[in-house]
Amino acid sequence: MSQADWANKDFYQVLGVAKDADQAAIKKAYRKLAKENHPDSKPGNTAAEARFKEVAEAYDVIGDADKRKEYDEFRTMVTSGGFGGGFGGFPGGGHPGGGPEGFDLSDLFGGLFGGGGGGFGRRAPRPTRGADLESEASIDFVQSVEGTTINLRLSSDAPCPTCHGTGGKPGTKPHICPECEGTGMVVNSVGGGFSMNQTCPRCHGQQLIYDEACPTCHGSGRGQSARTVQARIPAGVKNGQRIRLRGKGVAGESGGPAGDLFVVVHVRPHPVFGRKGDSLTVEVPVRFDEAALGAQIKVPTLGGAPVTLKLAPGTPSGRTMRVRGRGAPRKDGSKGDLLVTVMVQVPKAPGADARAAIEAYREAVADTDPRAELFAKAGA
Repeated sequence: MSQADWANKDFYQVLGVAKDADQAAIKKAYRKLAKENHPDSKPGNTAAEARFKEVAEAYDVIGDADKRKEYDEFRTMVTSGGFGGGFGGFPGGGHPGGGPEGFDLSDLFGGLFGGGGGGFGRRAPRPTRGADLESEASIDFVQSVEGTTINLRLSSDAPCPTCHGTGGKPGTKPHICPECEGTGMVVNSVGGGFSMNQTCPRCHGQQLIYDEACPTCHGSGRGQSARTVQARIPAGVKNGQRIRLRGKGVAGESGGPAGDLFVVVHVRPHPVFGRKGDSLTVEVPVRFDEAALGAQIKVPTLGGAPVTLKLAPGTPSGRTMRVRGRGAPRKDGSKGDLLVTVMVQVPKAPGADARAAIEAYREAVADTDPRAELFAKAGA
């Protein structure tokens, strides 16, 4: 359909609404007319079918706020003589692109017809956000506590490198999709006398098609992209935690933003330290005499100087003590604690002197039964 044909159509009249009607009134009028003229309700009635298409066409324009604004501005220019005596005569030699001297109608129609005519409302593709990506990374325990930057090799969907996302064979020109007449949308019945606009199945909303498909992507316009990105793993990350890296996903289309990259972090175990929430854990072996008589012992910390802990006399094996501020970083900038668990060590092969001392200790406590209270509680 020519540009002049579109210019001479009054879509408000088609839907039977005033030019200052709000979007709700336009939508209500469209639904009423679409239901009355739907092919499902009037099978074989060609007049109703034509009317249904006319109504859908009108609603596709003035039912969209942006398209409606462009349509109103254009119609105002036509009716006010902004084209030098009326659009139908094509002043300037009768050429479709002509207009008042120094004015090219294609400048105006570029927003309405996509620069090439053939369907009111053809617009430049809307910016589309890129897809999100998922990846995994393994890091050392120390890196999880202190934070680190790693390189990730990613493979993702991307515009075809041969056709640059058009889907057409390089060197060939596209033409308006005959299925949707360049609108990118088709009207489909959803039952119950109602219909809805859906993305055109032939051009997939691109409004244009190629007769010869790209030999690389076979018309899909998509391909695979391999790239390496740097990912900052924050300090204090836990094993299995999912990190979100904004803008590191698939690139957007038509100026849209890139998607995000989600990285599941796997932390390799440390030979000495463990993790419990924001606290680090460590088991420290102590001798029997240190636990029984009390002592001062040195305890290692992760990436820092050792700390000295005081064991009270009679400290049992398995008791946990807390060293504040020596754990993993928190989001608020503070640190968790270091949980130190004392493990009393029993010598497997004591020397002669040690054995004599242990035997002397046995004689000294021979009258003491450490299991007496246990049996008493058990009722034995």
